[in-house]
Amino acid sequence: MTEVAENPLLAGLGPRRTPSPCALAVFGASGDLTRRKIFPALYSLACRRLLPEQFAIVGVARRDWTDDEFRERMEHAVREFGRDDFDEGVWEWLSNATRYLSLDFADEEGEDRLAALLTELDEERGTRGNRVYYLAIPPQAMATVVEAVGKRRGAEGWTRLIVEKPFGQDLASARALTELISRYFTEEEVFRIDHYLGKETVQNMLALRFANGIFEPIWNRQFIDHVQITVAETLGSEGRAEYYEQAGAIRDIFQNHMLQLVALTAMEPPIDFTAESVRNEKVKVLKAIHTPGPKHIVRGQYGPGYIDGKEVPGYRQEEGVPPDSMTESYVAAKLFVDNWRWADTPFYVRTGKRLARRETTIAIQFQRAPHPPFEDAATEELKPNRLLVHVQPDEGVSLAIAAKVPGQGMRLRTVNMDFIYGGAFRTDLPEAYERLLLDAMLGDQTLFTRSDEVEEQWAIVDSIVAAWKRDRPSFPNYAAGTWGPAGAKELMRRDGREWLKH
Repeated sequence: MTEVAENPLLAGLGPRRTPSPCALAVFGASGDLTRRKIFPALYSLACRRLLPEQFAIVGVARRDWTDDEFRERMEHAVREFGRDDFDEGVWEWLSNATRYLSLDFADEEGEDRLAALLTELDEERGTRGNRVYYLAIPPQAMATVVEAVGKRRGAEGWTRLIVEKPFGQDLASARALTELISRYFTEEEVFRIDHYLGKETVQNMLALRFANGIFEPIWNRQFIDHVQITVAETLGSEGRAEYYEQAGAIRDIFQNHMLQLVALTAMEPPIDFTAESVRNEKVKVLKAIHTPGPKHIVRGQYGPGYIDGKEVPGYRQEEGVPPDSMTESYVAAKLFVDNWRWADTPFYVRTGKRLARRETTIAIQFQRAPHPPFEDAATEELKPNRLLVHVQPDEGVSLAIAAKVPGQGMRLRTVNMDFIYGGAFRTDLPEAYERLLLDAMLGDQTLFTRSDEVEEQWAIVDSIVAAWKRDRPSFPNYAAGTWGPAGAKELMRRDGREWLKH
C-alpha cells in the first residue's frame, strides 16, 4: 500500500473520538447543500482534528467538472460559508483528499467508474474499503442511486448510507423506499438525516430535562399548562418552487423538524442514551399523537408584504410558482399526546415562510401560580412561569419568573433568567452538519431518525392532507412579514391563550 499523506493537524495527538479510515462519496455534489453545508462542515471537522487521517472525499454529480475545478469551487464555498478562519494547511490536507466524478445517476458504466475510483482510493489513501454514501439528491433519484450503490457493495470494510430529507412523499412512498434500502443495507447502516437534530440547543433539551432534578418532576400535565413550538422563516421559496410545490410546509418542515421537536420535548426518560433507547422513546410519543381535527389545524399562504422594510412578492408571484397555486407556506396545529404524562395538555405548533422573524423556539408554559397574596401587587407585565428554549438564531435558554419591582410596596413583574450558549462556553456553536457527518462516520445513530419514526410521522401528515383535499382555502391569507393567518391566532384565542411574543 502506498504511504498515506499525514494530516498535519493530527501529528503528536493522543487518542481522539475520530472515525475509522473511510471514503465519503457525496451524490449531488454540485448542489447548494454540498456548497453551503457539507463541505464547510468537513472543513470545520478537519480544523478540529476530528476526521480520520486516512480519509477521502468523492464528489459525484452530472456537472462536467475536473478534480481541480471541483476543489476550487469547494474552496470558495469554505471561504464563504465556513465558520472558521481559512487555513491554507488545513485546506491543503482536505483538498488532497478530494476527487470528483461526473456521471449520470442512472448510468451503469458511471457507477462502475465510481466503484473503481473508491477502490483506487483504498490503495492511495488507506481507506480500507470503508464507505459512507451521502445522498444529497432529489427524491426521484433516490431509488436509482440506492440500487446502484447497493449492488456494488464491496466485500471488505463497512458501508453507511446517509439519506437527506424528504424520505418519501407520503407513507406509501416512504415504506417503498425503506423496503428498497433494506434489500442492500441493514437498519444499522442507514442514517436518515434531519439537520435540526444536530443543533446543540435541540440536543440540550435532553440535558435540560434529564440532568436537572428541578425540571423532570414538573415536566407533566399537572404543572405545565401548554407547550408552544415555533419554526419561523423570513425567506420565501428561494428558487425552489419545483420542490416546494410538491412539499409545502406540511412536508418540508412539519413532517420532520416539527414532529421531531415535539417528540424530544414530550418523550419519557430513556434507560440510557444509546441510539435505540432514545429513538424508542421518541416513537412512543409519535404513536401517541392523534391526528388534529379540522378545527385544530390552520394552513396559510403568504401574499405580498415587507421583510425588514423591503417589499417582497407573494408566494404565487415567486419564480416557478403557478398563479393559482394552493400550496401552503404556513401550518399551525393544536396537537395532543395521548399518554399519562401529557393527557389534555395541548402542544401548539406553527411553521411558515415569510414570517416576521427567523426563529425556532420551544416554549414550556407552566400553570399560573395562585395569586391571592399578590393579586393587587401584580402588574400587567406579570406572566406565568415559562421556560423558553431558543434553538436559533440566539441559542440559549430563558426562564421567566416573578420578581418584586424595586421601591416601596409589593409590586411584581416578570423577569428572565437567561443562559446564552456563546457567553457561557465562549465558543462558537458547531454547525448541525458537523455533528451529523461525524456521527454517521462513527456509526452513532442517536441523532438520526429510524424507519418506524419516519412512518409514524408520515401517518400523521397523510391524515391531515387527506382532510385538506375536501376543501379549497382562500389563498393568500397572510401578508409577508406578519406572523401568519388570522386563523392561527383564533386557534389559540378559543382556548384563552395567545402565541408568545418574544
